[in-house]
Amino acid sequence: MAAITGTNPVARWQKVCLDAALIVQLLSGGLWLIVHYTIGAGSEEIGLPHWSEAWLMRLHGFAAFVILVAIGSFFAVHVPRGWRIRGLRGIDLTMLVCLAVTVITAYCLYYFAPDSIRPSLGWLHAGLGCAFGATVLVHRGKL
Repeated sequence: MAAITGTNPVARWQKVCLDAALIVQLLSGGLWLIVHYTIGAGSEEIGLPHWSEAWLMRLHGFAAFVILVAIGSFFAVHVPRGWRIRGLRGIDLTMLVCLAVTVITAYCLYYFAPDSIRPSLGWLHAGLGCAFGATVLVHRGKL
């Protein structure tokens, strides 16, 4: 099959949902890290959760569901068409792998990560989440 050339547009609502959720993810996750490791449970002096930690995680989790729905909506048209265009397969696969591993690490952190690996897994999760956001920007040609 011959490659299709041209653009692969996305509906405005998909971009808005993904962008808004990514911004909420970055802010809520970043703020949680700051609160947790300065004045919250991760702080060596205090060791107790700050009241905002739970709310930031709730917001972070809600935004994660929005991101998954938004990304899922791309699989109907945008992803198959983009695969046929063949222009950005490397960054596309990197983006989806970052998302998949971020989701897996989130699941592990939420449900069954032992205390001995939680900090390391949390930093891996944060790094991969930021990498996913960066790959979205590269995919769009913004970086």
